[in-house]
Amino acid sequence: MLMTPEIVVTDVQPTAVIRFTVPRSEIQQVMGPGFQELMEVLAAQGIEPIGAWFTHHLRTAPEVFDFELGAPIAAPLVATGRVEASYLPAATVARTIYVGPYEGLGAAWSEFDAWIAEAGYTPDNNLWEHYLLGPEASPDPAAWRTELNRPLIY
Repeated sequence: MLMTPEIVVTDVQPTAVIRFTVPRSEIQQVMGPGFQELMEVLAAQGIEPIGAWFTHHLRTAPEVFDFELGAPIAAPLVATGRVEASYLPAATVARTIYVGPYEGLGAAWSEFDAWIAEAGYTPDNNLWEHYLLGPEASPDPAAWRTELNRPLIY
């Protein structure tokens, strides 16, 4: 289920990230370990994330995910291993909240992209998802919430 989409302007958000380029079929194998690695590096540097963790897909391609797994931060980060400083860009984005299990995200993006097109907007080739409420907070996938953000081209 998608909540009513809106158009918002975002500011640049400093982040700590690990970049991945993997076949679509491998996304589930890298997410958990990548998140754990990211959180360990942040904890070792005494940095608390200042918001929900996310994935920033740098380009959309049918067979490959080229993305950053990250967390927003307010403190300087010292690059360690695969964890490096990055940012989510300032942009005008179409935004909505998807409610449901992660397996439904593909269909949610298709529905959201259709809304963007019907509303007359042109999407950029990147997107990001903030995982607002997931399995760490509720065992019920029907309660999970993921914020979908698609930058728009003007």
